[in-house]
Amino acid sequence: MSPKILNVPNTLSLVRVFLAPLVLLFLSLRISAPVPFLSLDGAEPLTLGDLLAAVVFIIAAITDSMDGYIARKHHLITTLGKFIDPLADKVLVIAAMIALVELQRIPGWIVLVIITREFVVTGLRLVAAAEGVVIAASKGGKLKTVFQIVALAMLILKLPGGMALMWVAMILTVWSGMEYLIDGSRMLLNAEEDARGR
Repeated sequence: MSPKILNVPNTLSLVRVFLAPLVLLFLSLRISAPVPFLSLDGAEPLTLGDLLAAVVFIIAAITDSMDGYIARKHHLITTLGKFIDPLADKVLVIAAMIALVELQRIPGWIVLVIITREFVVTGLRLVAAAEGVVIAASKGGKLKTVFQIVALAMLILKLPGGMALMWVAMILTVWSGMEYLIDGSRMLLNAEEDARGR
């Protein structure tokens, strides 16, 4: 792999992919040693496993902001980066959600809704790409990612309000998914009409 392809932003995205299983591992191992100085009064005690998972998750989330900023500022946007960056986000979010479902901190159906949306949007983008149409990330899509990350971090750390924020994230996920479907379908229809008119 050439240095141009494996640049700093792409490396950060790959790091995020490899950090995601660690989040799942730390939560799944259920390392039960309590962390009393970080536990809130009246809340379920925070364990060492939760803390380690949260630290890894937050570091991975920070790389998400860094890789995009570096790629745009230094003109390091590559085809690999366009593929691996959103993939890394999905792997991180889904890994954390699977572990939280197992720990009964988030309902499984919410995870199903979010994963289904990701499959639908990814499928639409693949069809559009085959037709030479690029469907860019929408503001709604970026906003739902922010809410998902914050909500998941709060749920990992057992902070109050995490589940309420996850509800908001799910609503934004569905809304942005509908936005992609409507705009993407329109772009595909326009591309087909242009092709017929040539």
